Amino acid sequence: MRRLTIVQLLPALDAGGVERSTLEIAEALVRAGQRAIVVSNGGRMLPQLQAIGAEHIALDIGRKSPWTFRHVPALRRLFSEVDADIVHARSRMPAWLGWRALQGMRGSRPRFVTTAHGLNSPSRYSAIMARGERVICVSNVVREHLLQHYPQTDPQCLRVIPRGLDTAHFPRVAIPDHALRTRFSIDHPQLGGTGPLLLLPGRGTRLKGHADALDLLAELRADGMDARLWMPGALDPERAGYIDELQARARAIGIANALAITAPTDTIVDAYAACDLVLQLSRKPEAFGRTVIEALAVGRPVVGWAHGGVGELLAQLQPAGAVMPFDMVALGQRVRELFARPPVPAATMPYTLQAMQQATLDVYQELIER
Repeated sequence: MRRLTIVQLLPALDAGGVERSTLEIAEALVRAGQRAIVVSNGGRMLPQLQAIGAEHIALDIGRKSPWTFRHVPALRRLFSEVDADIVHARSRMPAWLGWRALQGMRGSRPRFVTTAHGLNSPSRYSAIMARGERVICVSNVVREHLLQHYPQTDPQCLRVIPRGLDTAHFPRVAIPDHALRTRFSIDHPQLGGTGPLLLLPGRGTRLKGHADALDLLAELRADGMDARLWMPGALDPERAGYIDELQARARAIGIANALAITAPTDTIVDAYAACDLVLQLSRKPEAFGRTVIEALAVGRPVVGWAHGGVGELLAQLQPAGAVMPFDMVALGQRVRELFARPPVPAATMPYTLQAMQQATLDVYQELIER
C-alpha cells in the first residue's frame, strides 16, 4: 500500500485537548510510515510535533475574521503540492478554510474529515463540523448533539472515537499516597492535615464549577471533617479577578486555610495518586471529560455532575460517582458515601490512546479504500 499523506488543520499548537489529539494522531501516522502534516499558527507544542517526525506549515487559519479566508489559495496549493489524501479539520474556522480550498480543486481531491471536539453552540458557523465525509465525535453526547441540531447530517458518516490515554503514564495506585501528599504540602501547606484530600483539576474559569467545590468543602468541614481541596490549573494571571473572587469567597465561608489554588502542575499523575477523591463539576456539559478517565486509571474515585461527556463516562465506568447536576445536597451525600466505601476501580481502562489512534487511522483507510 502506498504511503498516505494526512494534513491536519487547527488554529494553533498551544496546550489543550484538540492540540493533544493532533499530536497523538501525527505520532501514530509517523509510526505507521505515513506522512503527517499539521497546518496551524504554531505554539508551545510545536517542538513536540517536530520531535515525533511530523511536518508543520505555519498559517494563521484560526482567527475568526473574513480576512482569514485569504489563506484558502495557499491551502489549495499545499493540498495539491503534497498530494494530500486526507484533510482533517479539528476546529471551525480551519474547517471552513479547508472545505473552501477543497471545493476549488480540479480533478480528484483529498477526502475531508472533521472531528467535533466540543458541544459548540448550534449555528451556520458551527455546522461545518458536520460536513465531513467522515465526522469523528469524541463521545456519544457529541454525536447526539450533531444529529439534533444538524438534522441533514447523515448518521452513517459519524464515527464515535473517544479520547484515550496512555495507561503506562497513569499507573494504578491502590490507596492514596500520603508521602506524595506530604511532598505537595511543603509548597502548599493548606493540603496538609489528616482528613481527605479533594482534587478539582481544570482551568481558572467559572464553567469549571470551582464555587460548587468551595461550598462542598465548607459543608464537609462544618461536619467536623478535616477535608482539604486542591485546584491545580485554576491559578492563571489572565484571570486574576476570578481567582480573587474565589479566594474572597473561601475566606467568607471559613475554608481559606484548607484550600490551595495553584497553577497547572507537571505532576498531575502524582496529584491524582495523592488525593482521596476527584471532582468534576463543570457547570456546562463537556464533550468528553478527560479528567474522569485519568483519575479512574490511577484508581481514584470521581464524583461529578451527570451531564455531557462526564455523565456518559461515569455511567459506564463508575455509576456511583454520578450526581444530578447542581444538586448540592446530593453532592455532599455522595462524597461522604465514597469516602466511607470507595468503589473498586475497574480492572482495565477501555479508553486508551492506542485504541483512539487505531480507530482514527481506520477512518482514514476506510475513506481511501472507497
